[in-house]
Amino acid sequence: MGIVKRPPVAMIAALAVIAVAAHAQIVPNGPQNQSSLGKSDAITYLFPEQVTVTAGKPSPVALHFRVARGLHINSHTPSEKYLIPTDFSIPDGQGVRLSAANYPAGTTISLAIDPKTKLSVYTGEFIIQARIVSAPGNHLVQARLHYQACDQSQCLPPKTITVPIDVIGK
Repeated sequence: MGIVKRPPVAMIAALAVIAVAAHAQIVPNGPQNQSSLGKSDAITYLFPEQVTVTAGKPSPVALHFRVARGLHINSHTPSEKYLIPTDFSIPDGQGVRLSAANYPAGTTISLAIDPKTKLSVYTGEFIIQARIVSAPGNHLVQARLHYQACDQSQCLPPKTITVPIDVIGK
């Protein structure tokens, strides 16, 4: 029996990093789909950054969002009770309150891992039609969008992003 030499710990760690990096680059449909679950910005708030509304009266505001390529999020009315719905909110104490939010209808999809289950989701760009009531003055509102992003085989943990809107109540 001979002596078995073991590679140094640093070499094992380096090989593990290389293996993980190589695996991450092997993604169906090429590099454009690498956004799947490795991307931290599953949702981007597009606009409006500033709105002027009549103080004290419900005013419509169209909020534009984009879901990253290769991902989807559950709609506001997901097809199963256990799924996390997309939800827009404005916390109290910001000089602006949300009186209503109308969400778009979701697109129905099924996943390759479970083709019988139909999911109601948002992909690409979507718009939430909000109605807000503002006190007089300038208010930097830190609204929130709560959602869960998934790709074709797994989901990220639910997340809440800040939706900053400068609301001027006149």
